[in-house]
Amino acid sequence: MTKEKLSLVTGANGHLGNNLVRLLISRGVPVRASVRKIKNREPFEGLDCELVEADIMDKATLLKALNGVETFYAVGAAFSLWARNPKKEIYDVNLIGTKNMIEAAAAAGVKRIVYVSSIAALNYSKIPTKENYGFNPDRRDMYYNSKNDGEKLAFELAIKHNIELVAVLPSAMIGSQAFGSLNVSYNIVRMILKNEIPVETNITLNWIDVKDVAEGCYLAAKKGINGERYILANEKCTTIRDTTKIAQGLFPEKKIKLPAPVPKWFLYTVAFFMEIGSKISGNMPKLTVKDIAMFSGLQQNFDIAKARNELGFNPGPPIEAIKAAMLYLNNNAGKFLN
Repeated sequence: MTKEKLSLVTGANGHLGNNLVRLLISRGVPVRASVRKIKNREPFEGLDCELVEADIMDKATLLKALNGVETFYAVGAAFSLWARNPKKEIYDVNLIGTKNMIEAAAAAGVKRIVYVSSIAALNYSKIPTKENYGFNPDRRDMYYNSKNDGEKLAFELAIKHNIELVAVLPSAMIGSQAFGSLNVSYNIVRMILKNEIPVETNITLNWIDVKDVAEGCYLAAKKGINGERYILANEKCTTIRDTTKIAQGLFPEKKIKLPAPVPKWFLYTVAFFMEIGSKISGNMPKLTVKDIAMFSGLQQNFDIAKARNELGFNPGPPIEAIKAAMLYLNNNAGKFLN
């Protein structure tokens, strides 16, 4: 059996990054895990991996972290749909970070990169969406723009520097355990359990277990075709209303209410005032005008035949990921629900 060679995972204290580190270790892969600042070592307790500091905005730290690495899992990125200055805090971070990661990897002699993009970089003009439909033409959101432009840049730089690169595009990652702070997707589940979604927004999520995404990243490193992109999602999306019904079934004692249907103009009005409040408080609004305009009614359904056939990707059903996430949050209510 060929001995596995060293892999680096950036953003290793994040939801996907930490699960990926654990998956690689379980497969006998030597892992170097990088984080911006080693403040909290709890996500790495008991893990047989090397922990280093590296910032995607600092190429020198990346170059050092990539020394001796054969496979680079480029997970680290700014994952947020809102910021006071989204161009600076989201778009620029993800574009500069992508440039730094690819250039540092090429300089360090890395053989292969698995670049973590997002379903945000897909074209939803036809449903179910496929990888070969191209990139998302909707330019209203800085996070979406950063994933579109970042993935394009990654492929361009990989060709320029003659380094193998495969892109993976995950959907809304949840699951049976969260490491570090809750991500955007997990926070929606949290809001449902706390009865904090009173009105129907007609927004859907394509839920997937983060462990399945971690497996997909590993498969992409092993089997992915250089220059190709792979959707790591489930075929069908789930409405927030149907997700709430699952919570009702699991926790009848919580008396969780289904979101009430309201006219779209009402949603825009609510979102408008929430945005005004967020400008005053500095906190992320629960709903924005852009959210309604971009996502209300959008069906996030995918054709994942390419990932199934070429990688062997086989995700579990979304209902199982939803139940696992809800049970985990409820079992850790003191930390997440109070």
